[in-house]
Parts: sequence; structure tokens; C-alpha cells
Amino acid sequence: MYHSIDEYKGTGASKELYVTPENFEKQMTYLRDQGFTLLTFERWEDSKKVNKPIFLTFDDGYKNNLNVFEIFQKLSTPQFKPTGTLFVISDFIGRSNRLTAADLKRLAESGYFSIQSHTATHPDLTKITDFVHELKDSKAKIEQISGKPVMALSYPFGNFNKKVVEETKKYYKFGITTTPELFSEKGIKDELYYLPRIYVKYSTTLEEFAKIVE
Repeated sequence: MYHSIDEYKGTGASKELYVTPENFEKQMTYLRDQGFTLLTFERWEDSKKVNKPIFLTFDDGYKNNLNVFEIFQKLSTPQFKPTGTLFVISDFIGRSNRLTAADLKRLAESGYFSIQSHTATHPDLTKITDFVHELKDSKAKIEQISGKPVMALSYPFGNFNKKVVEETKKYYKFGITTTPELFSEKGIKDELYYLPRIYVKYSTTLEEFAKIVE
């Protein structure tokens, strides 16, 4: 789980939400050299068939995610096809530090990215009553831009409850949390709406990254 791929120039707590392009490239090179297969949610079923499956997710749709595109292009080989999922906040598309509709269209068409939903306005879904705009409208807007299906929702702040899952099931096949663990199939009800993720932070060393993914 990533947010911003950029140098961090500010001060304070949000630093950990950044990963420098240099560190990100080292992490991707590690995945390539260790034989990982990068997947998006369209290929969920392939996770049972491929060697060392891994899903890279990027929340919020920051403009600096274009750095990911450059690094993916650089590291791509006939054997290694880098790919990731951008979870974008549909009403924030085109804001000053966010990806534009044109950016998203280009990224979707590049084959390197799946563009999925992080709601319309990034509310705490456990505290709202009107889910239509946040879940249905965001999905429709993103599909219109990318020209591809939206099937996965990343819960803002990682917050969800039974009601949120019920609403999410109306429009999506997957719900993505911030529960910090690796996914293993347990056969529980609505399992695909509780998918966990592990943060990669500014301070994450390559050794720590290797431990996380292995």
C-alpha cells in the first residue's frame, strides 16, 4: 500500500505516506529480480496460478503517481510486466496535486494501471447514510474516464463495518482495507471485502520491504 511516490519536502507526520522514487525503484527492482508477478484486481483469479503474486495499490490519486508510471516503463521487460492499482477519489480528479482525467485515461490505456475507486469525497463510510454518490457515482465517473470496469473499492481511512460492506457489495467485487497483514484465504463470508494491505512507508528499508513481501 502506497500513497505518494515523491521526495518529501514538508515536515511532520505525513512524511511516512511518502516513498521516494529512488526507494520505490529499488523495491520494484527487488520484485522483478525475485520473480514476483504483479497483478491487479481484474486478474484476482490468477493469484492462485502465478509465481509469487503481489498487488501494488496507490491511494488518493496524487499527481506524483506519474513517477510510478516512469519507473514501471523503465523496469519493464518481456518477463516482468509491472502493474498497479490506483484508487482515486473521483470528485478530487483534476485538483492541483491530483491526477487529471487525461492522466488517468493515459495511465489506464498504458496497460500498467488499473484505475479503481476510493469513493467520491473520501468520507469515513461508517459515518454516512447516502452511499449512492460515494460508491455508485464514483464508480460511474471513473469508468467513464478510463473506459474500463471499476470493481474494487478502497475504504477511506480503512474504516468499514457490516453496513459499509453490504453497500459496497452492490457495486464492487472487492473491498480493500488497511488491516496490516498478508492475505490468506480463510473461506469466511464476504472475504473479498476485507482484503488486508501492508503499508510501505518513507522509512521502510529494502530489507524490511523484502521481509514484508516474502
